[in-house]
Amino acid sequence: MADSLDYVKIVQSCPPGDGWGPPVTTETTLDGVPYAPFSKGDKLGRMADWTAEGKDRERGGRMQYNRNYRDQQVYGSSHAITFSAPAAEDESTFSVVSNTRETTKTRYGRGAVFTRGRGQRGGRGDARGGRTQLQRGGAGGRQGYGGYNDRGRGGGARGGRRFGWKDYDKPARNRDASINIKADWQLLEEIDFNRLAKLNLETDDGEDLDDYGFLYYYDRSYDKPPVKGAEKKLTAIDRAAYNVTTSSDPIIQELADKDEATIFATDSILSMIMCSTRSVYPWDIVIVRQGNKIFLDKRDNANLDMVTVNENAADAPLEATDGKEGINQPPALAEEATYINHNFANQVVNENDSAKVQMAHGNPFYNASEDSDPPASKAYRYRRFDLSTNDEDPVYLIVRTEVDAVQKNAINGEDQFLTIKALNEFDSKAQGSGGALDWRSKLVTQRGAVVATEMKNNSCKLARWTVQSILSKSDVMKLGFVSRVNPKANDKHVILGVIGWKPRDFASQMNLSLSNGWGIVRTIADMCLKREEEEGKFILVKDPNKSILRLYEVPAGSFEDDDQEDDGPEEVAEAAEE
Repeated sequence: MADSLDYVKIVQSCPPGDGWGPPVTTETTLDGVPYAPFSKGDKLGRMADWTAEGKDRERGGRMQYNRNYRDQQVYGSSHAITFSAPAAEDESTFSVVSNTRETTKTRYGRGAVFTRGRGQRGGRGDARGGRTQLQRGGAGGRQGYGGYNDRGRGGGARGGRRFGWKDYDKPARNRDASINIKADWQLLEEIDFNRLAKLNLETDDGEDLDDYGFLYYYDRSYDKPPVKGAEKKLTAIDRAAYNVTTSSDPIIQELADKDEATIFATDSILSMIMCSTRSVYPWDIVIVRQGNKIFLDKRDNANLDMVTVNENAADAPLEATDGKEGINQPPALAEEATYINHNFANQVVNENDSAKVQMAHGNPFYNASEDSDPPASKAYRYRRFDLSTNDEDPVYLIVRTEVDAVQKNAINGEDQFLTIKALNEFDSKAQGSGGALDWRSKLVTQRGAVVATEMKNNSCKLARWTVQSILSKSDVMKLGFVSRVNPKANDKHVILGVIGWKPRDFASQMNLSLSNGWGIVRTIADMCLKREEEEGKFILVKDPNKSILRLYEVPAGSFEDDDQEDDGPEEVAEAAEE
């Protein structure tokens, strides 16, 4: 204590200005440079550091933010420039001689490098533009032929949603529903494609009940590859073809009155349900229950009869947003493909009345007094399938199938039933082509690659055609390859070749499971049959933008008003007079 008091006395006895430390003064030091405080994070500069510029350039050309110093007080950091060495007078004239292009690599700015999905195995880029195709996501994409995924360019288990460097500005594909959902409709079930893909029901090959119509013989000259420059042109042939819905078919009504089956459908409607997990575009099917029977119908203005083009392509055709109509938009392409399929099937047969195959009965839909055009070569075969899961509760299905032509077997000379379809090429360089090869130069030399690309881009359409051929018990499925004469015009076409397959062999190449399709049909039918009401009307709707099926129960007469609105004024006036 005494020592502390002595220290205080010594300090108090010292005159001002004689204490410890530097003397108090207002004069400057260091040749006019004032004192400036600085923090440990400041860079004071160096006399010569030839590596500092290169390091800063790689980091973006400036001192990067360091989170380790974010909590420290940056005291006097603005004064650090005061201690830097003055610039030389001739520094502005100094330049570095280098032939290396200077680029600034930022994460998302100019010079950024993206390598996801480019040049990797399982996600091939476009050979023309180095562009990686976008694999359409969604459940239900099943491994397809040749390592391709049904919904886009993939690679089996390693395939995924891959983006290229041009995919950042792709517009969202928001499609409109095929039918407007009303407020009084009751949602019964909502099933995603993952659940549908797990269904399975084994059935037999079916039995023939009756057949109608007639068939011409197929012209085998179309099987030969055409000479370059001498391809056969597709011509329009006026022939009467019919695609009557299930409830309006008189033969199905007779079979229903005899209680021959529980479920009734046409091959077009049934194939859409069986291949629903491959579909992308919206569609709907009307289901009518009468007692213990189910009728699968289509609406009069439905798009089930239209043939889609590149529905499953990774870069599918886009609809114009500016209101302009184009020949490469989905509605125009579907109309063109439907026109090609109708005329192609009529052109590749020999219309010889003395050499044709007559079925047991005539065409049930042709009326010579009302139809001015002669009937097309078509046979309607009514076949029955057993969908029973046990012997106590048998469930049978009757479907009306179609056959387009007949040909002689080259081995035993017996008649073979044919289904004839056509794939069409609009423009291999246009948007929506799906990376298709040029058919004129590659169809003969690289036929496998052309077919594999079509299996990928048109998975749903080809699956439906294959299912229809198997349901009709056709021996051969003929696929024609039809292309435009000029890619800018959609009214003139040429036939580049025809290839034939056995339907079940083609189904195995596409990884198409009929047992899965039968399981979907039986599940949808059970949902409608388990309702307590004996009479009812339902509608099965494919979501326009998601991989989901929805089953609604609708009031009776829900679609009659829609049909009247679609009719023109002349049809409505005639209906009112009647």
